[in-house]
Amino acid sequence: MAPAAANYYSPPTHAAPKQRGYRICDTCGAVESPSMQKFRLCGGCMTTQYCSPECQKSHWSSHKTICQHTAAQMSGAKQQPIGAAYPDENLVKYLRKFSSTHSSLLGWAGFQALQLKRLPANIRQNALLIELSYNPHAESLYRFSIAGTHLVPRSYVTSHDPLVAADIDRREERCRRSGGIGTLVILVQCGGISQVMPVEVDPPSKISWDSRDDWADVLRHFVASGRTDFKPISTTARGVVYG
Repeated sequence: MAPAAANYYSPPTHAAPKQRGYRICDTCGAVESPSMQKFRLCGGCMTTQYCSPECQKSHWSSHKTICQHTAAQMSGAKQQPIGAAYPDENLVKYLRKFSSTHSSLLGWAGFQALQLKRLPANIRQNALLIELSYNPHAESLYRFSIAGTHLVPRSYVTSHDPLVAADIDRREERCRRSGGIGTLVILVQCGGISQVMPVEVDPPSKISWDSRDDWADVLRHFVASGRTDFKPISTTARGVVYG
């Protein structure tokens, strides 16, 4: 049976307000509106996004170090023996595509897991670790399933890689300057391969997403179903909004 939040599939009845938790241009801070404009991911690190080629080009000088570092790590992972459970040499590419495809869902799950609506200070203390199991399926949307979700200290992610930690700090400082609460850290992992997803988050007063205790069930349901149309429920003065 699908979780209660499966009614997220219902089409929106109102235009959703732009709010952080979706993709943000790493140069100008513009928020992606998928119905109007689709942001582009950096092809090197696959974690940084831009609203235009101009923004991507102007940001390259400051982004170059962390981008090449991330790309080198991912490339190195391709050369490592993954093990009998993960024989596919394309696993790194699949993991990056999974994180990109489900970015809205993963960001929402992290927001709910850390209870940022009620306890925004958690963003500085904890991170969400999402463990995946690999399925050698012909269709890309069915290659992973959720094996487990865990709240871990944020230092679990930042203490192992100074460059990643510095990039998260940079995003956090930018987010707070514009009134946000900081950067939510999500670690997506399959076997020995992992990808860090930093998500900048607005203050709870500006985010109308409902708090959900069944977030892990929702996450599993959408991934297992191969659905990419996730939209969080928001309760506003206008009523319930999907998106």
